[in-house]
Amino acid sequence: MIYLLIFLVIQNIHANQVIQVGLFFVKDVVDLQIAMGYRTTAGAVLYAKDRITNDHILDGYDLNFTYVFDECVENVAAGKAVEMIEDSNIDVIFGPTCNRGAMGVAAIAAYNNIPLYLWGLTTSNELVDRDRFPTTMSFAMKSYRLAQSIYTIMKRFSWTEFVFVYSNDGDEEKCDSLKKDVQTYLSLNSDVTISFLYQIQTLTMDNIRSAIKIIKERGRIIVTCVASGNGQKKAFMKAAYLENAVGTEYVYIMAETNSKGFRVDDFAGDWHYIYVGSKGIATNWTDEEARDAFQNVLFIVDNAGQNGEVTNQYKNFSQETIRRIADAPFNCTDDCQSRNFSEVSSYAGQLADAIYGYAIALNRSLAKDPGAIKNGTAIISEMSMTFQGVGSGDVLIAEDLSRVGIIYLQGMNSSKLPQNFAKLVVDQEVQYIPNYDDEQEIWGDRSRPLTKPICGFSGTECPANFLRDYLLYTILVALIILLAISAACFGIIYTIYMKREEIAKLDSMWHVNFHDLSNIPTGLNSQRSFVSGPSINSHSRNESSRCKIFIYKAERVAAMRHDLHIQLNSDERAILRRCLSIDHENINKFLGLSLNSPQLFSIWRCCSRGSLSDVIEKSSVQMDSFFMFSLVRDIAYGLAYIHNSFLNHHGFLTSKCCLIDDRWQVKISDYAIPFLKFHDKIEPKNLLWVAPEFLRNPINQKTKEGDIYSFGIISSEVYTKTTPPFDFENNKGRLDELIFKIKKGGFRPSLEVDASLELRPTMLSLVKDCWAEKPSERPNIDQIKSTLRSINENKKENLMDHVFNMLETYASTLEDEVSERTKELVEEKKKSDILLYRMLPKQVADKLKIGQSVEPETFEQVTIFFSDVVKFTNLAARCTPFQVVTLLNELYTVFDGIIEQHDVYKVETIGDGYLCASGLPHRNGDAHIIHIARMAFGFLDALQIFGIPHLPDERINLRIGIHCGSVVTGVVGLTMPRYCLFGDTVNTASRMESNGKAGQIHISSEANRMLEIVGGFETESRGEVIIKGKGVLETFWLKRENSEAPKGIYKSYINDV
Repeated sequence: MIYLLIFLVIQNIHANQVIQVGLFFVKDVVDLQIAMGYRTTAGAVLYAKDRITNDHILDGYDLNFTYVFDECVENVAAGKAVEMIEDSNIDVIFGPTCNRGAMGVAAIAAYNNIPLYLWGLTTSNELVDRDRFPTTMSFAMKSYRLAQSIYTIMKRFSWTEFVFVYSNDGDEEKCDSLKKDVQTYLSLNSDVTISFLYQIQTLTMDNIRSAIKIIKERGRIIVTCVASGNGQKKAFMKAAYLENAVGTEYVYIMAETNSKGFRVDDFAGDWHYIYVGSKGIATNWTDEEARDAFQNVLFIVDNAGQNGEVTNQYKNFSQETIRRIADAPFNCTDDCQSRNFSEVSSYAGQLADAIYGYAIALNRSLAKDPGAIKNGTAIISEMSMTFQGVGSGDVLIAEDLSRVGIIYLQGMNSSKLPQNFAKLVVDQEVQYIPNYDDEQEIWGDRSRPLTKPICGFSGTECPANFLRDYLLYTILVALIILLAISAACFGIIYTIYMKREEIAKLDSMWHVNFHDLSNIPTGLNSQRSFVSGPSINSHSRNESSRCKIFIYKAERVAAMRHDLHIQLNSDERAILRRCLSIDHENINKFLGLSLNSPQLFSIWRCCSRGSLSDVIEKSSVQMDSFFMFSLVRDIAYGLAYIHNSFLNHHGFLTSKCCLIDDRWQVKISDYAIPFLKFHDKIEPKNLLWVAPEFLRNPINQKTKEGDIYSFGIISSEVYTKTTPPFDFENNKGRLDELIFKIKKGGFRPSLEVDASLELRPTMLSLVKDCWAEKPSERPNIDQIKSTLRSINENKKENLMDHVFNMLETYASTLEDEVSERTKELVEEKKKSDILLYRMLPKQVADKLKIGQSVEPETFEQVTIFFSDVVKFTNLAARCTPFQVVTLLNELYTVFDGIIEQHDVYKVETIGDGYLCASGLPHRNGDAHIIHIARMAFGFLDALQIFGIPHLPDERINLRIGIHCGSVVTGVVGLTMPRYCLFGDTVNTASRMESNGKAGQIHISSEANRMLEIVGGFETESRGEVIIKGKGVLETFWLKRENSEAPKGIYKSYINDV
């Protein structure tokens, strides 16, 4: 007895805490057996319990189940809920499975703060009202989700209205709930409406056929909801078939929760397609007829994966659910083993998922509050999750605790086999994911039915068709008219066509398609334009902005922008064709207009050396008298061609219009195309080349005499090497004042030429004659040509030969100059490198020279050296500043010489302080302590013979501190960069120096340890010393090196100083 008592006590100590679970089932309602009957559903509870255990979700807790049968009766459900809460101390409730019973139980659960999980046919959207039912969570597909899906399908296929037909026969809640939710959702989205709403009271064939007769006169897109099972769906479609309400014009959308689409399950565990076999009121109907009737039927399916293709997981779940009904607490054996109960119910998976989801949420709540088992609000708030469901698809619960619906749109493909055409993810918004490449695959005749047929629902609204009614007469009249028109107009049309073809062909000669212009590749683009090259003044940049360089027919062209849009008349087109035919060596080639460009462009051949103004302005070419003469002569010859052509005059001649090609030949460009130049805005500076008579009266027609005046101004630019004319850039007067002087008369540019030029007086006289005030006193172009020939008589050399001679002379002197400058550059580079290497480590300096960044670097073991002149302040007070600088310079020069004998890097000197390091920037193993120690002895030995010239009786002494450790190095700053050390090692070395004694080498314990490792040095413990910032440390004095080092090597540095 005692042993039994002890066993019970031990068992009690280790017993798990029990969670009381309440379950609602429907047992004897025949119409609900397939959907959620107790005998084919309850086993899912134990399946979920095993899954929770296997996933270690509620370790330390046991689930105890209490179940009741409410048979979907509202008052029974409420009473049973109260009994379970009071008698069984229930912690959580699963069910009821119908809307009305669930309403009452949800209110009771909210009052008692007990979590309530709904499943089955609890489709009402009222049950997810979080304010009304804060402890309720529904795993059932809500009819509101179906309403969202119906609206999305309507929008997807551009249907604006539909007929809604439903029946509550067999279930007073499901379809009524769907109807309300569809109406509610459409009230928020007015672009889709219910054109007709019809309820079938009793689902008999006669009643259904009567309904079909009515609705076929009201719509072609028909949404149905029947609650009595798939047999009623087939009966509905048979009635539609008998009433000739099927075919390509009709679409039936069958919507209900837990729909399996075309799949029909039997009690015996078998299944078949809905159009196979005759049953119930849909008898005497062949499978082929039924299949044809279902061709344009779309099912909204919310039970994915069961359309004849059951997953292995669901098969296992189904078998386990049927088998486990015989286990405790249900112990249902004989009553549940009938063949009619061998297939799991439709909603069993929802129940299993609900229990599993509750376990996850409870586990989260217990992690925050161990006493949260009965806190329904807290548990429900943790329900935002995602997991793989066993029978209701993927379970996705959003942050607002609403289950995301996964719905499939199922229909028959062109092969008359069921297919999922789309997936709808239904949350606050609906995501429609098509599963087809072409929408035509959905429809029987590969065309989408219309909301309303062309001829209306009754077929009497077809629009009148005159051709159909009077087809014969229409054909005869049309033939007669056609022959008459053809005979009368053929000749005219042909003539007009040929004339237009000829005009188009001629116009194509000057029309440049903008798409044929391509940009110059990057790197090859030249800024030279046919108006202005790469000038440095702002005005030239403004000129250049009007021109862009393109590639056209494999050569560079210049596109001149004109700020206007015009419609060319026949006369203007003729001028363009004549301009296109101009061909002279001193005239720049006009290539045409681009009328289809964003802005109007005139296209010209590009001259590589830019304009005459650019050549003068840059002064990059050595121009002698013959060079200048050749430029002026080319301008005169080009102007002579213009004056003797149909153009008659240029009208806008400036040095910017005179372009120079790669052979140094001048070509006049931008010659007058009147209908373009009239609209172009004249830059104020360009008025410097305009004859005074046109400045006084701008509306005067341009003349040849005006061109002669402009020629004289350009010639003065060439010979004085001044552009723009009148020395405007250096003239302190304003442009408008300068223009006023020209307009007033008698004001001309200076003709002071370089004395070194071999220039004939005749040439200067010709220039002055050209800009005579009276146009009648100016020579014509033929006289100018005659004068130029007389000036250059007996000279046959052309400009290119002259330029080549100049270049050969220049090249011979350039080679010597380049060689000399190269030598100077190399010497200066060596000097700069020497200076740079004294300021920074070589590898750091080399990186900075090539533009690379210097990353910080860690050195694990280096030795840092600090020294300071003892009583330097007193010593400096007895010296002048110059003497102090001289003293430190001589002292540090001695120290620098000693450093060069060791692998030591001098970091910096600050006044009388001296900072060195070994082991960086080149790592040297453990040798860094040896180099620093010997250098320190070298410093002290050197001070024995170092004197102060102006204070011969004074001696300099040092305090030296040494420490070993790790540092980080880096280059700091862009201006005057410094190679700096960072880390506590530097600070400790400084403390060794400041706490040392004159003439002594004070080292840390780390430095002493390194000396012991390398050997050869004698140290002496100083004992424990209080070091600022470090506390009490044991330090040492470095006394001597055991092997006597030669000290005479340092004397040479002092003597040199």
